[in-house]
Amino acid sequence: MPYKPPYTITPDIQSALGEVIRLIGQLEGYQLLAGNLRLRRENKIKSLHSSLAIEGNILTREQVTAILEGKPVIGSRRDIQEVKNAIQVYDSVGDLKATNEDDLLRAHGMLMEALIDDAGRYRNSGVGVVDGDRVIHIAPPARQVPRLMGDLFDYVVNYREDTVLKSCVFHYEFEFIHPFSDGNGRMGRLWQSVLLKEKYPTLQYVPLETIVHSRQQGYYDALSNSQSVGNSNPFIVYMLAAMQEALIQQLQSVNVQRTPSDRLAAYHEVVGTATFTRKQYQQFHKAISPATATRDLRKGVDQNRLVKSGDQADATYRFA
Repeated sequence: MPYKPPYTITPDIQSALGEVIRLIGQLEGYQLLAGNLRLRRENKIKSLHSSLAIEGNILTREQVTAILEGKPVIGSRRDIQEVKNAIQVYDSVGDLKATNEDDLLRAHGMLMEALIDDAGRYRNSGVGVVDGDRVIHIAPPARQVPRLMGDLFDYVVNYREDTVLKSCVFHYEFEFIHPFSDGNGRMGRLWQSVLLKEKYPTLQYVPLETIVHSRQQGYYDALSNSQSVGNSNPFIVYMLAAMQEALIQQLQSVNVQRTPSDRLAAYHEVVGTATFTRKQYQQFHKAISPATATRDLRKGVDQNRLVKSGDQADATYRFA
């Protein structure tokens, strides 16, 4: 039997999970992030800034943006290095496999490069979690870390569970184990995103960390409460609520009725130079009518963005 960490799916958790999955479906259906490079970039900056701010990095969002653009920034060397490392990891998320423990170690190596001596390796000494002046968690002994992480990846790989729920459980268990000497908070949030994007690729671009940052005390309370009760249920409830808010904000921040140019760019990103039909185009953009799909494609042909073959129902298209 595959390993299963301690938690139970209560009616409240089941309800919240269903709502998150519904919102993901809505986000995917509207294709708000597909091809929208401007919004992706904005979300990237939000994620970078928020995740580092949770860990005490004092650089502003504007300074993070400047570093991303390769501009000089005045700040502590460590804070600037943290941002550069986080950018490198963020840009590699698409290549990371959630089920690969070596990828997790590789990501930690990038995240903590030039910041700690054992970047990319599990800790060999004891660590604790501190909230202000209060110690809220003493992590398991270092000698147990390889076994505990092995069990956790066994859960990820082999236990049949909804991906959204599994990502929340992994996040809590990772923070409980605290496998690294530093960078555990950033890595826990990162790997939850890596888990989510493997089933829901669009979630790679949703800045969940921004909600966690705005609910930072609740984040620590949820970790502490889960430790007190001996299971991840309080943390699951917290994370599902944070995901709901992040998804709702994303849906509200973009005008669903995008322009034909936006829709064509989004589909081009997915289909490349392969031929397609109007029906396939409309199936991708679920929120538009057949008439709108026809107008989009006609505009693409008129602008020489699309090459049309055939006529009427037999027409096919490809991007020039």
